[in-house]
Amino acid sequence: MPPPIRRIEVDGDRPSVAAPEAPVDGAGPAVGGAPVAPHRGARQPTYVEEKMRIEELSVAYGQKLAVRQVSLSVRKGEVLALIGPSGCGKTTLLRSLNRLVDLTPGSSRAGRISLEGVDIDALEDTDLRRRVGMVFQQPNPFPLSVFDNVAYGLRERGKRRPSRRTLSPAVEETLQRANLYEEVKDNLSHPAMSLSGGQQQRLCIARSLAVRPHVLLLDEPCSALDPISTAAIEDLIVDLRSEVAIVIVTHNLQQAYRVADRVAFMYLGDLVEYGPADQVFSAPQADRTRQYVAGAFG
Repeated sequence: MPPPIRRIEVDGDRPSVAAPEAPVDGAGPAVGGAPVAPHRGARQPTYVEEKMRIEELSVAYGQKLAVRQVSLSVRKGEVLALIGPSGCGKTTLLRSLNRLVDLTPGSSRAGRISLEGVDIDALEDTDLRRRVGMVFQQPNPFPLSVFDNVAYGLRERGKRRPSRRTLSPAVEETLQRANLYEEVKDNLSHPAMSLSGGQQQRLCIARSLAVRPHVLLLDEPCSALDPISTAAIEDLIVDLRSEVAIVIVTHNLQQAYRVADRVAFMYLGDLVEYGPADQVFSAPQADRTRQYVAGAFG
């Protein structure tokens, strides 16, 4: 016998629908059908300097072409957001910038990527990845103390292992740059794994910043975080753009609008549209971009 059906009586014949809220003054355009908060930083950075140039980049996994002849500029003073549906090539493009994609069996890469005018294929792996740091989707602190996580790269760079006292000023300064020092200053010797998820992600950013990278790559850095931690990371991203070029991959269109100065929309491996965030979200030139930012697909 099937279980009995429980019926719930609802007052009235039709449900009531709340009226839409009035837009907040200064809010940005409706992205994905919903208005978003204004950009966290000034739309026009005071100083912009090209750090990387991507020219006709194509990446394939075996016979499958994941990125097709993409050309972009990565500039200090700006945040570049890569947006697009899953499988469009965003992360592949991001991982190409420090040659992590080359570690995937069967991958191949064509075109040219240069870092400050030098082809990245002419650089040693360790030197390239020091200058082009990366923070991944899931926080991945080392199983060390908070202090030793930040000091790790500094120790590896030296011929002799520096003491904790020698490294303390640099570690503290880096944690301050990552907006984390006040939260952990009394617990620097505690395991990094004891921090909250948002704190762990900022620690990973601090670990990358410690070696003074020229470019910082962020692969969905807030996807596993709560809204409060996400806001802290977004504020940090905008603050850091004046000292390091930042490229972020995000599925969150509202986040892309809040933090990015320039946006690149990718679809099925192609670069469909590339331009200022205001233009891409408010007045996209391509029909496919217009459909995507309106939430028609994703």
